[in-house]
Amino acid sequence: METTKCLIIGSGPAGYTAAIYASRADLKPIVYQGMEPGGQLTTTTEIDNFPGYPEGVEGPKMMEDLQKQAGRFGADIRWGMVSEVDTAQRPFLVKIDDGTELLAETVIIATGATAKYLGLESEQKFKGGGVSACATCDGFFYKGKDVAVVGGGDTAAEEATYLANLCRKVYLIHRRDQLRASKAMQNKVLNTTNIEVLWNHEVKEIVGVEQGFTKALDGAVLVNNKTGEEKKIDIDGFFLAIGHKPNTTLFFGKLDMDETGYLITKPDSTATNIPGIFAAGDVQDKHYRQAITAAGTGAMAAIEAERFLG
Repeated sequence: METTKCLIIGSGPAGYTAAIYASRADLKPIVYQGMEPGGQLTTTTEIDNFPGYPEGVEGPKMMEDLQKQAGRFGADIRWGMVSEVDTAQRPFLVKIDDGTELLAETVIIATGATAKYLGLESEQKFKGGGVSACATCDGFFYKGKDVAVVGGGDTAAEEATYLANLCRKVYLIHRRDQLRASKAMQNKVLNTTNIEVLWNHEVKEIVGVEQGFTKALDGAVLVNNKTGEEKKIDIDGFFLAIGHKPNTTLFFGKLDMDETGYLITKPDSTATNIPGIFAAGDVQDKHYRQAITAAGTGAMAAIEAERFLG
């Protein structure tokens, strides 16, 4: 059976950065890319806030660069999905969806998190063309424009107030008649003059124009769930803030995680509760969810794996 000093599960900024560091430490890592090689950033059009790209970079291009860099140092990057990890004993028995089995002395989990979407066909159509799940990432592109945020929790309130500093107007669309956010965040939203809360509203459709490969939304059709009345708001950007789901199903009942499924790591560390298993990126970070912080924890995980192996 094949063995490896370091198996990396996932291929976003965390996974590829872990692969770069682990390769340079001569751990000869094997990387399984998963369902979405390159992670969430492969669906992002322009990235302007990652250091080293002064003119910005397309998400897929940046992931391609990181993959090439990991490959240059000898990382073994493979297609495929990890279907099972036996955490009961080291080396860890790992099963791949194609039937392959291998033994790993250390495992770095970098499977990321998936933004929750409303499930509209038009939402998917304009993904990357006005629809975003990250105001911190994409808000700058809508400076001086009108945008909408969907949600009612702390994340939605934070995104709305962040965007209010950049945009002319922010609609906060919430399906209930009161926010779930903390009182402090509610007060901030309600006292920000260019935020308009649309209570008891749900999104029926996102509308815009399509010209070849270019897509640009220009509005959203909303339904008042109390009266049934429909109305269209004119917006340039549409931000989802209804939560993220960490991709941790594989480790339910095996690793410590919080109530929403994020892996719990030790303070100032990427170590999980199982010695030899580390977690990096959005799979354990519900606060920042940025490419640069994911890359940073990927580096940490590889360094900790090297030190663990001694």
